[in-house]
Amino acid sequence: MPIQIANESNNSGGGGGSGHEIKVKIAYNGEVMITYIDESITYDGLCREMREICRFSPDQVFTMKWVDEENDPCTIQSDTELDEAIRLYEVNRDSELVIHVLLWQGYDAIYVFFRRNRTIASKRYRKSSTGWMEK
Repeated sequence: MPIQIANESNNSGGGGGSGHEIKVKIAYNGEVMITYIDESITYDGLCREMREICRFSPDQVFTMKWVDEENDPCTIQSDTELDEAIRLYEVNRDSELVIHVLLWQGYDAIYVFFRRNRTIASKRYRKSSTGWMEK
C-alpha cells in the first residue's frame, strides 16, 4: 500500500493554530496519506482537508471513520465526534490518528476497515427509500 505525505505543515480550517499538531494517517482508495492537523480543527476544517488531500470535488459525498481502542469503526460527522476521536488519541497517547475515507457512489457502498493488516469490519449496504440499509 503506497504511502504519501500530504501537506505536512497545512492546518487548513483549524481553530486558530493554538494547539499542537496531530499526525493523521488517511486511508483512501488503497493508498495511505499522512498529514498534520491542529488539535483544535473543526469538522468542517477536517472535511476541507480531506477534500484537498483526496482530490474530491466540492459536491463529492464521503464518510470518515476511525477505529477506536475496541476495534470498532466510529463515524466522524460532527465536531463532537471529531473531538472525541482527538480526545481518545491523546488519552491513549497514540502516535497517529487513522482515518478511513469512504465514498458513497451509486446504490451500494462497501465498508472494509484494516488495522494491523486484518479486516475488523466489513458490511454491504443498499439504498432504500428510507435511507441506507444493511444487506
